Amino acid sequence: MFRVLAGLLLAVLLVPAAWAQSGYRVQAGDVLQMEVLEDPSLNRSLLVLPDGNVSLPLVGNVRASGKSVEGLRAAISSALAPNFASAPTVFLSVGQLNPVTTAVTGALAQQAAANVRPYGTVTIYAMGEFNTQGAKNIKSGTTLLQFLAEAGGLSRFAATKRIQLHRPDKKTGSETVYKFDYKAVQAGARAPVIVLRDGDVIVAPERKLFE
Repeated sequence: MFRVLAGLLLAVLLVPAAWAQSGYRVQAGDVLQMEVLEDPSLNRSLLVLPDGNVSLPLVGNVRASGKSVEGLRAAISSALAPNFASAPTVFLSVGQLNPVTTAVTGALAQQAAANVRPYGTVTIYAMGEFNTQGAKNIKSGTTLLQFLAEAGGLSRFAATKRIQLHRPDKKTGSETVYKFDYKAVQAGARAPVIVLRDGDVIVAPERKLFE
């Protein structure tokens, strides 16, 4: 679990660099980090202004919005060149994305985190008269009886005598249905040991009249 979360955190932290390398286009509101090898006094953060320009010492405004990071780096190097014996060596990176882009990437990161299944678990699905329905990540080795005890409970309308386990066969496309009398187990009967597998669907049917 820790490794998964650490990986997601690292991915979020590396979003600016990854986007820059994949052709990210600079936008107004971005903050860029510039370093000039031949003159460290020029090293600074560059805010992309609402008009799409960045303001450079010795040069003035340089168009930034819409350019790739590499394209803007080359433009800055060319603009500074008249002040040096030869075109200076400029390093440019995205230090901070504008708020709109940051919000989007943050939302994507949260969505990715929500879809990550913790190590050592399987995903099963609860349908019908459960208090909480939907996909659930459970520990590998969990039995059907244990799941029913931990699932948040069945509703008062559940037909506990007719719990069903639907197990798909990915190879053949068929499905096997197992019936489970949870009411009898609650009354003291021995429960068959059914270990849940990834993709299993547990259905709690609605109780019929007088059932």
